[in-house]
Amino acid sequence: MYVHHLAHFHGLPTYTFSPYTDPADLPDPGAVAWRFQVVEMAYEPDPLERAEACWARFAETVELEKVKALVFGCPWYGDDNAGLPEEPLISLNSRLTGLEAIFLGDLEDEEAMVSSIYLGDVAPLLEAFPGLRELALRGGEGLRFPVGGHDELRVLRVESGGLPPEAVRQIAAAELPSLERLELWLGDDHYGGGATVEDLLPLLSGKGKPALRHLGVQNSPIQDELAAALASAPVVPRLTSLSLSLGMLTDEGAEALLHGQPLTHLRELDLSHHFLSHAMMLRLWTELEPRGVRVDLTARQVDDGGNPEWGQEHGRYIAVSE
Repeated sequence: MYVHHLAHFHGLPTYTFSPYTDPADLPDPGAVAWRFQVVEMAYEPDPLERAEACWARFAETVELEKVKALVFGCPWYGDDNAGLPEEPLISLNSRLTGLEAIFLGDLEDEEAMVSSIYLGDVAPLLEAFPGLRELALRGGEGLRFPVGGHDELRVLRVESGGLPPEAVRQIAAAELPSLERLELWLGDDHYGGGATVEDLLPLLSGKGKPALRHLGVQNSPIQDELAAALASAPVVPRLTSLSLSLGMLTDEGAEALLHGQPLTHLRELDLSHHFLSHAMMLRLWTELEPRGVRVDLTARQVDDGGNPEWGQEHGRYIAVSE
């Protein structure tokens, strides 16, 4: 599976801010998600100067008070290889009064491996924008989420090939009373992941996120264990949709879901990219679809048995790792 540049974000089309665009031709500040892709200026020697110059030009030409969404398509590389544009962005928080959504790390595979995109500590960003409603992150290296709480955040999405277990624990324990949608791509321990069911227990208990309606615990080698935990997790009855997609789900995990608490209240159960047998797929469809649950079982994968000489016990894999 490949990740691609966003075409839309926060319900708005993305618009790449270019130094070559005539200011008179720029769209209305609140009609687009403004995207910064400094790779366009790769002929210049210093990426930090390019990024700062681009941001300064944006601040001078666009009415910041009307901007709703920002997409950073290239890390703000500094001496510590940090991927967050913290200082330039936070320094303008008093002018970005209408900002509702931020996406960090909108890079494709050809530009950077998902597992190698550095994110760092997002706490200063959330503290600087208490009215932020949506935060999406692509990457994972160095990610820290030591946020005690954020009152307005509605959507949190982390796309990662290896989400640090500490970050998973921090997100699971965070007090986010308005959060409605949470998606975590846990990733592979070979690329910085390794989160366990225990790390997610505060989230599965339903504490700290009373408004949660969609939960995605995705792209993980432990999907069977997660399915077993979700089969009795207190958070599930309040959900309208649940995703265990992109991972290594097998018949064992699906069986746990079917034998656990009822799932017929869900509108959608997304299990796409799975390793289920045809018989189990049929069971899921026949038991849930007639009761109004849309079950996504696309992208069936086949376990090729692995290679014992390489220490592989099976041939299953997650959708996004490197």
